[in-house]
Amino acid sequence: MLKPFDWDLLRSFLAVARSGKLTAAARRLKVDHSTLSRRIAALETSLKAKLFDKSLNGYTLTLDGERLLAEAERIEATVMGIQNEIAAESTEVSGSVRIGTPDGFGTSFLASRIGALSARHPHLEIELVAVPRSFSLSRREADIAIGLSNPGTGRLHSEKLTDYELGVFGAASRVSDWSHIRDAADLAGKPFVSYIDDLIYSPELDYLPLIARGITPRLKSSNLMAQAEAIASGAGLGVLPCFLANRDPRFVRILAGDIRLIRTLFMTVHADMRNLARVKATTDFIRNSIQKEKQIFID
Repeated sequence: MLKPFDWDLLRSFLAVARSGKLTAAARRLKVDHSTLSRRIAALETSLKAKLFDKSLNGYTLTLDGERLLAEAERIEATVMGIQNEIAAESTEVSGSVRIGTPDGFGTSFLASRIGALSARHPHLEIELVAVPRSFSLSRREADIAIGLSNPGTGRLHSEKLTDYELGVFGAASRVSDWSHIRDAADLAGKPFVSYIDDLIYSPELDYLPLIARGITPRLKSSNLMAQAEAIASGAGLGVLPCFLANRDPRFVRILAGDIRLIRTLFMTVHADMRNLARVKATTDFIRNSIQKEKQIFID
């Protein structure tokens, strides 16, 4: 007769299956990796099945592991549904919520405002992951994902947060270097700072072909905030969001009347988590924060 296994074993299995790494899954669950390893071993013993193949590259699901993954995700959805019902009746906002966001928005806008959410809900633990990448909600890489495109597939709820404007900026300390630029054609041959081509994680970030021909970046970085610092230091011109650069006196905008790019920020949550008190409080806060300062996103 099989011994019943508890929900922690399935949560542990899901975390490892989604990350492919024991240490990463342990951090997500806030346990040490030895505890997590024991849980996986206990689950395999209980099911009398090998769930993962282990290699130097991490953990890969076996055929039995793939079968369990589908069932475990169904159980997870049921558990979250129960949580949703309880959360709807409770005013207490607590637990952990992870927000995945582009580095520019997360660092220059959200980070300086998120403390108000923490003060409002002292039992809420907020994880702000502001990095240049996309986030998979199906693999639970984040509870809330902010990105540049609407995923529009799967059991996801996505909404438009705002359009935002980008322009070409240079260092205010080097304004004489840019003063002779009269139109986009004058940008060809000028030093530029931009993304590393093969590390552009979203096609919406491939700006330079839309501005002018003949632009070849002198300095490249996968991180927008690093690009901004390089531009501010005088390393070259670059494309920056106006919500970041307009408020910073280190920057001066070039050809503001001629070069104006518009992109959109979307906020996405998994349907199973949408009504959890901690998730709803956080999405409401992000949405309201943007609406209060809508004018900074479109120049």
